[in-house]
Formats: sequence, structure tokens, C-alpha cells
Amino acid sequence: MTDIKNSLLLAASLMLTTACSIDLNSNDETNTEETETDTGTGTEVPDTMPEHPKSAEFKIGLLPDTQGGSDAQGQAHVAMHPMSELLKQQSAMDVDMVIALGDLTDGGSEIEFNEWRSVAEQYADQGIEFLPVMGNHETSYAYTVNWINHMKHFIPEDAVHMPGYEWVNYYVIRENVLVIGLAYYNLPIAFEWIKTTIEDKADQVDHIVVASHDGLIGAKYGQTREQIVDGTKGDDWVYSVQPKIRELFADHDVIYVQGHEHQYQRSLISAKTALTTYPSSATPSGGNYRMDVYTQIMAGNASYKGYEFRYGERDLVQMIVSQKNQTDQSSDPGYDVNSSILTFNGTRVDYVSYFANHNAHSNDASESFDADWKLLDKFSRSTNRCESVFYANSILPDTRPVMVLQPEYVTNECYATDGTFARLAGGFNNTFNRTDSRTRDMSYTPGFTRAETMNDLVRLAYQWLFQYHENWTPNLNGPNRVIPDYDADEMIFPETTMDLKEHVTLSWLPASEQTVSDILIISGLQNQTGIYQDDYGVEKDITTSTGLAGSQTDGGAKSAVILPAYATQEWDIRNAPADPYAVEITLPENINAADVQLAIKTDNGWAALAEEACILNASWNSDFIENEPSRDSACADQALVGYDQQFGNRWWAVLKQDAELAFIQK
Repeated sequence: MTDIKNSLLLAASLMLTTACSIDLNSNDETNTEETETDTGTGTEVPDTMPEHPKSAEFKIGLLPDTQGGSDAQGQAHVAMHPMSELLKQQSAMDVDMVIALGDLTDGGSEIEFNEWRSVAEQYADQGIEFLPVMGNHETSYAYTVNWINHMKHFIPEDAVHMPGYEWVNYYVIRENVLVIGLAYYNLPIAFEWIKTTIEDKADQVDHIVVASHDGLIGAKYGQTREQIVDGTKGDDWVYSVQPKIRELFADHDVIYVQGHEHQYQRSLISAKTALTTYPSSATPSGGNYRMDVYTQIMAGNASYKGYEFRYGERDLVQMIVSQKNQTDQSSDPGYDVNSSILTFNGTRVDYVSYFANHNAHSNDASESFDADWKLLDKFSRSTNRCESVFYANSILPDTRPVMVLQPEYVTNECYATDGTFARLAGGFNNTFNRTDSRTRDMSYTPGFTRAETMNDLVRLAYQWLFQYHENWTPNLNGPNRVIPDYDADEMIFPETTMDLKEHVTLSWLPASEQTVSDILIISGLQNQTGIYQDDYGVEKDITTSTGLAGSQTDGGAKSAVILPAYATQEWDIRNAPADPYAVEITLPENINAADVQLAIKTDNGWAALAEEACILNASWNSDFIENEPSRDSACADQALVGYDQQFGNRWWAVLKQDAELAFIQK
């Protein structure tokens, strides 16, 4: 009840105080009002593209919560050691902007604000721009005047502020990126302002980042759970706009970044439901289209505390692709500090997220550390893309596929503007990460809470958080995501085991001076290594430990996994191979196959995937993934590449990493 009352009071206090020239629901390349060119392949793609002024590369670093706890005298502090290490790393990687994602302080005191500024100003003086947003520890423990006095030095002078919420909600445009900053619990309140801003500025930008302290879908928290399922009767300030937010963000390909959870997570949030969010491809008249989702990034931790994974995947609308939490209760005591960077360059965005484990618990000089950064997560994509979610190959054979539960790397075609098209043609998601949640409960108070009966509470949980399990709508995290305990008058969220998904994108960029064709970016297959952790971050061995009871669709436990020999079972993915997969690429008829070769981008430029003598003259066969056809022994170290002479201008290759591919002149 205390949490409900506090939420009600906070909501009340907060209440007191795309018809544009570019539709970001579709890709740049799919403007059907433009003249279309027939590629001769049955699918038409636009001949011309809307163009923005050329923009320079722009890098955004994410700074999660920096609370340092209290000393022996009860004075709260900022976690200066992890904050310093994070900003040092992001400065070395030449970030242009740092978004501070709230909970800069623990108690909102002058001492803490001065500590935070003493670290941040070192980097602001070097030219890094800071965009701070309020967290709950600012809204609860600091006065607005204190926030403005300390943060107005960082909030850019050209920021456009939301009327009535100046210095609290604001936006800036940098290069071709719109960045919107929101205070804790302000996402629903600011919805109409956000919508108007996005629609007004869509013709100026290619990318949109919305940053706040918290979000709709949490790991421990989340406004959907707190204000809808566990919400107050008649209180609709989140309830009435939650679906609209998901739809707006999905339509405009928003990257939503937040703190608050003290753990790292990247997921896709659906505008509909996960089971009705289909993989994307292309249509004859419209070209490529995206999935109806937006990207949510919980930026992790830069504090002296860590949280467990409480409620698990909100599988009704959420698909988790990366998850890591580190607490003092894990087998490796201490915390993680997480440093994530978004790099925007034209229509392209590259993302990397690093972590470093440390044992600092205070600002004492003896607890300083030099961060040993390891790569945890990454993706590369452009606005012109097709995408799929691939599920772990742990689904029971008798589970219905229901359109989306696909572990095999097979997609439909995705088209470049020059008429080249590509698809994934084989392989399986056999190397995946696994994580546990813990058991929680929830109750109701007739006349006060939105739910007035146990059945109300269960209904709300399945309407907003979890997929109701039936044979035709299977829940891969278990058939009983909520269990009513009528004797205790409580609803139980049982602990469960979740296998993470892969978000795989096929993106296109225009040809470069070195390539004959447009450039294909394949991303998302190299991010998981067979790691298994429990709700508090304790590592388990996925090859010997079964999942928690009730985590499989038949009501049993997920089985231990037979991993491929190449699976590293390491958090650091820098040397992690992907499960082998096949890609098939077809050039338009106006390019002479005899003049070109399929190439991969390397640190040293473009290089042929395989020497001409090693390329097979054969059509693609899915058996090639496990049973490689015979080649000359001199070709053993080269990628398996084939030319499909029967089709003409079609190549295929088997790869074991994310890649950028294009055709170059021989």
C-alpha cells in the first residue's frame, strides 16, 4: 500500500506543477510518392530519396545513475569513482554529448550536486555537452530551484523547453538527431508535447532519441506495472496514453534510453504484442518496411548499488535481446559500471555498450579503480532496413510456430535502392543467453486500487504485462506467468527462466567509391555467447543447470543446453563468433557478374570474401550449414561462398560474424 500511495501522491504533484514531409514509420527509401524504378525482380523500389543536408558524425554517451549512498555520518554522496571512469572512457571515444539519465544524486543535497558537477565540469570544459534529466532521487529530495541552479550550466542554451516544465523537459537537435530529455514519471505527462515535437521536426532529422530516468516497461520498475496493473482506481494518466506512446515511438523508430533500474538491458517494445509483431521485409510498391517496435535501452549502472531482475520479461509486448545485472549478492561481489555510446552518421547508427566490474562502495581514495572495459552489446543499422527477431533454439518441438517463434535464420528479401536484394537463407540460433527472474507478489484494495478483485488483478497483468498462455498463443517463459493465491489474497509472479532473443537487421547504405553495389549491413547475430545468470547476477552453467521450475511451455523446466563448441560463455563479446548463417545476395541485371566479386569490409578496407578459385558454382542448399561441400584444401580458411549460375547474378555465403558486404570491381 505504501508504494501505491507514494505513486499516487507523486503523480498528483507532477500533474499540478505524422503528417510530415518524411514519415519515420517507413524508411527513407520507401516514399511511394516518388518515381519508382522496376528492378526486373518483381519488387519496385524508389528511384529518388528525400535528402537532408549532409550531417557530420555525432556521438552520444549514456551516463546511468550515479548515487553513492550515505557515509557514516548519514551524508549522501555521488559515486565519483565509477562516474569518473565512465566519463574518461567516453571522452577517449570522442563523444559529443553525454545524457545523464537521472538519479545523479542520492539525497539531492548541495554536497552531492557539487560532487557531480566537479566530475562533469572537467569534461564539459573539454567541449562535451551534457543533457541531464531528473530522476526520482531529484524529484523526491531536491527543490526545483536547486536543480535549476546546478543544471542550467549544463542544459544547452538553445534547448527548447516544454511549457510549464522548463528545465525539466526539453529537446535539442544536433546534426540529424533529435534528442528529447524528460524527468522521472514525465513520459505520459509530456506525450502530446513529444508527439508535436516529433512531427514538427521529422523533416529535419533521421534519428530520434528520447531520454528519461524511467520508462513504460521495466526490469524492476516500469510505469505499466506501477501505474496501471498496480495503479489507483480512476487514475488514467498512464493508462490512457500507454498504447499511444508505444505506437508513436514505433512509428518513428525511436531509441528510448533510461536509467533507474541499476542493471543493463536492451529490448524491443512492440506497438501491438510480441506475438503479432511480424518480421519485416519489402512490398512491391512500398519497398522495405520495419518491424512495429522501438528500441529500449536501460543504460545500466554507475552507482554503488545494484538491483535484481524482479518481474522478468514483460513478454506480452517486450522482447529482451541483452540483459546483465550485477549485485553484491552475486558470486563476484561488487557492481558493474556501464558505458554505452550511440554513433549517428547519416542514416546509420552504431551502438556499443561496455561494462567493467568493480568493488568500490564509497568515494574513499582506497576504493578507486581503473575500469577494465569489456564489450557487452552492440548493433549497427540504418533507417533503410528489414528486421527479424530470432528466438532461442530451445522451443519444444510441439509448440506452435504462430508466425514469429522462429529460431532459423531465414528471412524474406530486403531491397537496396540500386536494385540489389538480400535475405538470410539458413542457420539456427543455437547460442543464446539465459536469465532468471525472482518471485514477487501484488495485492489490491477494493475502492482504492484499479483492481478491486483478484480476477481484476490477474486480468490486468495479462492485458498489460504478460502473454496469456494457450496452445495458439504460447508463452515461452512458462504457462503460468501470474498465479492467483486466493487464500492469501495476493497475485504471485513466480520466478522463471527466460531465453533471450536476437534482433537481426539487414540494412542498406548507398554505394561508396570503393563498391559497385550498395552496402549491406548484417547485425545482431554476434551478441550472445551461452551465458546464464540468475536474478541477482550469479552465473550458472547453461550446459549443466536446468532452468527454474515452470519455465518451459509444458510446465516443466527449461532443459540444460548443448552449446556449440565455439560458444565462449563469456560476457565479453569482442571475440564471440555467431552461429553460422547463410546470406543470399542478388545483383540487378545491369551489373555484369563477371566483373565483380563479393567483398566484406575489414579494418583495412574491402576484401574479397573468397578467392575466385574457391567460389562454388552451386545453388544454395541449407545442408551446407552443417555439411560443407568439398573444396580444395587451399580454400579451408576462406569463407564458404557460392555463385548461383542457374539464377544469375546471385551469390551466397556462410558467415560466422556480423558483417558489411558489398560487390567490388575485380
